Amino acid sequence: MERQEIEDRVRRGVIENLELDRSVTDEEITAEIRRRIFSEARSTPLSVNERLDIEHAVFNSLRRLDLLSDLLADDDVTEIMINGPDNIFIERAGKLQKLDRRFSSADKLSDIIQTIVAANNQMVNESSPIVDTRLADGSRVSIVLPPVSVDTATVTIRRFPKEPYTMDMLVKNGTMTQEIADFLKMLVVAKYTLLIGGGTGSGKTTLLNALTGFIPADERVITIEDSAELKVIGIPNLVRLEARAATLEGKLAVTIRDLLKATLRMRPDRIIVGECRGEETLEMLQACNTGHDGSLTTAHANSPEDMLARLETMVLMGMELPVDAIRRQIAGGIDFFVQVSRMRDRSRKLVAINEVAGMENGQVKLVPIYKYVLEGGRGTWKKVNEISHTDKLAMAGLL
Repeated sequence: MERQEIEDRVRRGVIENLELDRSVTDEEITAEIRRRIFSEARSTPLSVNERLDIEHAVFNSLRRLDLLSDLLADDDVTEIMINGPDNIFIERAGKLQKLDRRFSSADKLSDIIQTIVAANNQMVNESSPIVDTRLADGSRVSIVLPPVSVDTATVTIRRFPKEPYTMDMLVKNGTMTQEIADFLKMLVVAKYTLLIGGGTGSGKTTLLNALTGFIPADERVITIEDSAELKVIGIPNLVRLEARAATLEGKLAVTIRDLLKATLRMRPDRIIVGECRGEETLEMLQACNTGHDGSLTTAHANSPEDMLARLETMVLMGMELPVDAIRRQIAGGIDFFVQVSRMRDRSRKLVAINEVAGMENGQVKLVPIYKYVLEGGRGTWKKVNEISHTDKLAMAGLL
């Protein structure tokens, strides 16, 4: 705690002695910080490393994103959860831990929040206290302010690796076997439509991004997201679209549904939707039923069976349709459900691949192809069926 108290005293001294506006250079601030640290060291012995750490922390708090600067520079940190200026948690290597550091003040945290949203031409305040945005490196940011967040402002940052995961990397870290990776590659190349399901933090977006690496380079691909996160590489004819939230007056919003409608007029070979979560699901299913094979998307669901119910519910958010008609849209538009899950040991696994095998007795029929099975406390992948619809494989010359 003594280190934190020294930081606070140095920071206050710098603020009192310098007018921290644009006329003060970084070099002047650094010199003043060092002078203050030298003064503190007269009464409290400080090692060279401790002095450098304090200098770094104080400078970041005055001119950058405070302790966020260090956390964002640490590639091992995958999630940052800020529950007010004094209560900060991070996820590293799949494990949560509480930081013994804090922001210099609640006002500083508020300033950082405004800096983040302003960089994307967005606003967040008491009248509009919830915003989803992103950082320059693509990290996803969710901000909730009082009075909606009862006690204090909260910021949740989901980070993504600088270099996107490939299927080889997912095989290496045990998310799936090489056999399953080869199977998924075959499905993507043959233009089967895949829907990836899973819970929060299960690796849906990571797998989706990895699958895009199998798309042939001569295709036109359009991605649609709430916040642009996907890093599709190797596709020259790539168009990235991002939804836009409404203004404070409730105007000028551009939804995923709007973007899907526009995309159909842009001659896409494939459509990739970062996540279906509402009324846009009907447009996605219609696109898949009208010649846009090979499309990819994700949705929240705990199992392939749950996904069917979720899809029906999401379609009904946008339009009242007979359930039988919705089920036929699902059966005709989606070829495979791919399920991922976060295990108890914090690892992420592909746990099921189910083929959508048409309709049977008024229900969408799911046939398991691969599944992850726990036996004697250990997990293993088993192939339980062959796919039945091989027409796209034949057209792609993969039979």
